[in-house]
Amino acid sequence: MQEEKKAYYIQIANGEIMRSATASPWNFKIYATDEEITALRELFDANYSKEWEGFFRAHVPYVQYHYDRPNDRYDKNLDKVYQMIYELGDEEAQAHIREMWSM
Repeated sequence: MQEEKKAYYIQIANGEIMRSATASPWNFKIYATDEEITALRELFDANYSKEWEGFFRAHVPYVQYHYDRPNDRYDKNLDKVYQMIYELGDEEAQAHIREMWSM
């Protein structure tokens, strides 16, 4: 038996995943199983740790952003977040991400 997908609301900036549309501002609406939400949470958690790596690196003035491996890892992980949101998102979420990617 396939697990039922439930509606979730995603806030990208702080990695928040909510069940209620009125709990907090949100960017994207998705439909996901518990397993898919766990995978998305893991992507957000990985980016949180990469943000700290970037914070510490930012205090080393001679390393420029475009030569910065922690930021590269953060960017690649964020791409994975958007890909997953695109796959699980409603029509509006998918249209918004398509527009972002076409820029």
